Amino acid sequence: MERKHNLMTLERYIRMFAGTFILLSLVLARLHSPNWLWFTAFVGFNLLQSSITRFCPLEIILRKLGVGKAPRACCA
Repeated sequence: MERKHNLMTLERYIRMFAGTFILLSLVLARLHSPNWLWFTAFVGFNLLQSSITRFCPLEIILRKLGVGKAPRACCA
């Protein structure tokens, strides 16, 4: 039986970043300034527009960094 590699996909990285930024901005809004809620709104708006337009700036950045690509086989 062939083992599948448990790789983080690009989509999972984007969800992880979005969730982290939303939670971080909520904590900062509570502890520092309510103006951090604008950052939460920005992340939410970006998620919404990317679901409609399929354009995601974070995806472009992550692809350039080589994130989410399958590793090469050692015998290839």
